[in-house]
Amino acid sequence: MGPFEHDRYLVDQLIRPIANLFRVTPLAEGMTPFGGPVAYVRQRKLAIKEHIRFFADEAETQEIFHIKARSWLDTGGSRYDVEDVQGQRIGVLEHAFAKSLLRSTWRVSGPAEEEVAIAQERSQAMAILRRVIDFVPDYGGLIPIPYNFDILAGDAVIGKMDRKFKLRDQYVLDLSGDPDKRLDRRLAIALAIGLDTLQNR
Repeated sequence: MGPFEHDRYLVDQLIRPIANLFRVTPLAEGMTPFGGPVAYVRQRKLAIKEHIRFFADEAETQEIFHIKARSWLDTGGSRYDVEDVQGQRIGVLEHAFAKSLLRSTWRVSGPAEEEVAIAQERSQAMAILRRVIDFVPDYGGLIPIPYNFDILAGDAVIGKMDRKFKLRDQYVLDLSGDPDKRLDRRLAIALAIGLDTLQNR
C-alpha cells in the first residue's frame, strides 16, 4: 500500500521556534502506527503569503506536494491550491467565511475545482463556546475545547478529524467512510493541516 492510500492518519505537531512543523503517520488499529511517517510539513510563521510544504523525509530534501495561497491578502474567503512538485493541481481548499462565523467550514474541490467535500466543525455549540473563550484575556487559549470536524460528501460523512488533548496539537484523520478513495488522501492531509494553520480561530 502506498503512503497516501491509507484511511487513517495521525497528524502531530513538532515544537519549533521559527516554523510550525507537523508529522503525518498512517494508523492501523486505534493509535498504532502503520509503519513510519509519510510526510513532514513545514509552515513558516508570519509568512506574507502562505506556502506550506510537505516532504517525504525529516531532512526536507524531497518535497512531495504543497499548499499555496492564491493571494497574500486574507479576505476571509481565502483559497489555497494544493499542488504536486510538478505544479499540477491536486485540489483546492476554500475557507467559507460567512458559514464560518458560527461554525468553521471549508470547501474541498478537486483538480478542476469541482466540489468533492465540505469540512465542517462538528458541534455548533462547541464552536460558539470556543469563540467566546478565545476572548478571555491571557487564559482563553489554555482552556481545552474539542476541535473536531466532519468531512461530508453530500449528506454522507466520509471522514472525521478529531483533536487529541496533548501538550502539542495532535489530530486523527479518519477517512474510513470513503473506502473508494474519492477524496485524494494528499488533499485530505492538506485539509487537516489547513484546519490547524490557515484559519483564524
